[in-house]
Amino acid sequence: MEKIVVVTGANSGIGLALCHRLLSEDGQLRLCLACRNMKRAEAARAALLVTHSGARVDLLHLDVGSVQSVLSAAEELKARYHRVDFLYLNAGIMPNPTVDIRAFFKGLFSRNVINMFATAEGLLTQQDQLNSDGLQEVFATNLFGHFLLIRELEPLLCQPGHTSRLVWTSSSNARRSAFSIQDIQHQQGKEPYSSSKYASDMLSMALNKHKNEQGLFSSVTCPGLVMTNLTYGILPSFFWTLIMPFMWLIRIFTNTFTLTPYNGAEALHWLFLQKPESLDPRAKYHSLTSGLGTNYTEPRRMDLDDEMTEVFFSKLLELEREVRRNLSKKTADSEHYQQYLNEIQ
Repeated sequence: MEKIVVVTGANSGIGLALCHRLLSEDGQLRLCLACRNMKRAEAARAALLVTHSGARVDLLHLDVGSVQSVLSAAEELKARYHRVDFLYLNAGIMPNPTVDIRAFFKGLFSRNVINMFATAEGLLTQQDQLNSDGLQEVFATNLFGHFLLIRELEPLLCQPGHTSRLVWTSSSNARRSAFSIQDIQHQQGKEPYSSSKYASDMLSMALNKHKNEQGLFSSVTCPGLVMTNLTYGILPSFFWTLIMPFMWLIRIFTNTFTLTPYNGAEALHWLFLQKPESLDPRAKYHSLTSGLGTNYTEPRRMDLDDEMTEVFFSKLLELEREVRRNLSKKTADSEHYQQYLNEIQ
């Protein structure tokens, strides 16, 4: 039986590398690239078909930062497929990153240099903003859009006698200190990316608690330090030119510097091969690369609190209800306005 695999943010970086690896592993699967930019998605599909000429690769327009786009994409998926075996929740943004240059150079020549690059703790902030749905943009894109997509796809993910998998691309930057249960969208803070990634870790654990009995299992991965478009946007290009030789040198002494998207997709690919019952719902599965270039996956326990996780899950459900009410009101207002225009013509 062919597997149906949907990957968000699949047009470049870790998402595209994962697609190459999945097709190399199982040429019979049906792969759906769910992307915001359809031109780039077409290019990604073409690149996949060059090396996997017989592959079945579908495209889907999806902007996880837009509620309407998520709902439309979910309806399209339900019309195309009768189930989804794997949903890789990989899309994410880090808008307007700002680096504390003083802290960067201080850390660069300290014993803390590896941890600094791996977690960006004390180094990186972002400027977030509201999107058209009235949600914080990073929260909406990195977490809530994916949550809404899962909720909409439950008929395809939770089927009697069938097991489906959710796999999140999290981060070593997912820190409990950056998240506040009183401010789940991180409106008041300066680390929305870290907050959103910690939130995805919590959501994964909550989904396991509430959905395992229905055959839906969730796992979390960390790709390590990978050079992608998101990473390159953090510092000016000349900075990367200067420090890349240094980073390749450090890689000899640490396994978290995966550096390439192919290496960073190791844990995502490894989870594809595992039985969900054998996995630890409290573990984050890290992509690691040895100094000799060997890729492997290692589980590391996440810093999660059961009570706070349940409160967070409840808050997400309430926010979902609120968003749906607001969307219904907008739709009704739009219909009334159109009716008014028709009457006066």
